[in-house]
Amino acid sequence: MGVEIERKFLVNGDGWRNEGQPVLLRQGYLSSHPERVVRVRIEGDHAVMTIKSKAVGVSRGEWEYPLPMVDAAEFLDRLCEQPIIEKYRRRIPYAGFVWEVDEFLGANAGLIVAEIELPSEDASFDKPGWVGDEVTHDARYLNSNLIAHPYSAW
Repeated sequence: MGVEIERKFLVNGDGWRNEGQPVLLRQGYLSSHPERVVRVRIEGDHAVMTIKSKAVGVSRGEWEYPLPMVDAAEFLDRLCEQPIIEKYRRRIPYAGFVWEVDEFLGANAGLIVAEIELPSEDASFDKPGWVGDEVTHDARYLNSNLIAHPYSAW
């Protein structure tokens, strides 16, 4: 079993905008149930299906499988809960880790979050100046929750 240990933060200012190359992500959920999330994502020229278990602390089980692009596009258009999530992601190296900054589009426009994956729950890390308040435990910021409760409706 794979394990994802991730923390999520709001982003302050624009200091991150000149870092990393933005890549469009389109993702949808075959299941957004909190006990088991099944996500389909197209990122650039590849597609994956990811299955995640319920989080315990900042850790949860995670399994990822490659998908043919044509199948992923059909899942997003025909089978996934609507609307799908669209966002630009930048991967920004900083102090030995890679921060993923997501700038959301559509009904979630205006929301910008930064995530960091860690090797352990108690791993220490430095935050860039543009990283703000932590929202790891705030369920509103889960991508799977942004479908039914988009940022624009908060």
